[in-house]
Amino acid sequence: MLTRHICWYVAVLTYHLKIMASMMKVFLILLQTANVLQPSIPQAAGVQVFPPVNFTLTVSALAQVLLQWKPNPNQEQKTYTIRYDVKILSPVPEEYDTKKTRSIQTAALHNGFSAQVRTLLLHKDLQMRSDWVKEELPPLPGAPETSVTNLSCVTRITVSSAVSLHCTWLPGQRAPEDAKYFLFYRYEMYTEECQDYSKDKWNRNTECRFSVTHIDPEEIDNVIVIHINGSSKYAAIKPFQQLFKQNAIEKVNVPRNVTVFLEQNDLLATWEKPFSPFPEVCFEYEFYLFNLKSGNKQILKISSNYFRLRIDVTSRYSIQIRANHHICCTRGFWSDWSEIIYVGQNKHEDSIAWILSVLCVSMCCTFLLVAIICKINHVWSKVFPPIPTPSNKFRDPFPNDYQRAHTCTSETETEFGSFTEDLYCSPLDDSVF
Repeated sequence: MLTRHICWYVAVLTYHLKIMASMMKVFLILLQTANVLQPSIPQAAGVQVFPPVNFTLTVSALAQVLLQWKPNPNQEQKTYTIRYDVKILSPVPEEYDTKKTRSIQTAALHNGFSAQVRTLLLHKDLQMRSDWVKEELPPLPGAPETSVTNLSCVTRITVSSAVSLHCTWLPGQRAPEDAKYFLFYRYEMYTEECQDYSKDKWNRNTECRFSVTHIDPEEIDNVIVIHINGSSKYAAIKPFQQLFKQNAIEKVNVPRNVTVFLEQNDLLATWEKPFSPFPEVCFEYEFYLFNLKSGNKQILKISSNYFRLRIDVTSRYSIQIRANHHICCTRGFWSDWSEIIYVGQNKHEDSIAWILSVLCVSMCCTFLLVAIICKINHVWSKVFPPIPTPSNKFRDPFPNDYQRAHTCTSETETEFGSFTEDLYCSPLDDSVF
């Protein structure tokens, strides 16, 4: 019974909450309607708001439009405050208000530009608006799908505190083979054309390099305008424009003076910030640690230039570090990894090498000892007996001469003192000596 009452109370409460939510929605709608209708109250009192006149759009630089207009001469001012509501319709929607009668906008103009403006009449808590006045710029001329695609740019801060610029792109899908592209960059009010191109197999420019630019390395998130137009004998090449935030396309330099060492069971690493005008707090780092023994990999994010980690001292490690922007400006491209630094010793590998060395020395000593023992005990002559001299199976072709020589020798030995008595031996003696 108690459970039924609880369920009933919950159902009633839910029903009342739904009714209250519906009433809140109606109240918000009425409030919005009141705000919309509010400007009509002064107009009913005899005040009329007129739109501005002579609204024009003028291209004043690469990817830059000057919006100008004049106050309506019929507009009654008296104690009213006059402002202007400006709305950019394309290429990127934006809305703002201003007291001035001119405004400068930076935008990619290859697909056209459109905007509108109206008068705002302010008096105490009342605000009245005029009708909109609209103007537009047509798209830049050229055949469709002939403009460049996949435009990508990267900046670097050099050691001399200059900023280099490198851009790459692909030709349009319908661009003729003879199409030639030309790149310009604009930074603030300075514009420069590229002089160093790389080409594809059809001899079309697809890459540009500026070793030195007018980009200020100490500025934060300024706009870099890239404009690429072209020419061809067979088609009108449509220009292309793109805007880049300065720090968003910066390739950060590699951290400097990386030092890694072991302290008992801890690995300690220190380094200096990349070459940059920004202070140390503007950078974050990635620490890449690879265990050569186990094959484990770790990438750790660090916000300082000091790192300490407990490691396995029986392993050998390789370390690399890279950097990027952190909190001072828009994140750019990560730097390249620093050079590999090795630390620690692989104990397992060292023990194997030591064992192999001991075995090699032991085998050499054993072999030498066996050789000495065999030499002393004449084992070599027993194991390897001398080869016997083969018997002479051939008959002597001169047996008489051999007999004479033998006779002469014996007589010579018996009668050593006399060399003149045995004349029959002289021919033999001549043949021997």
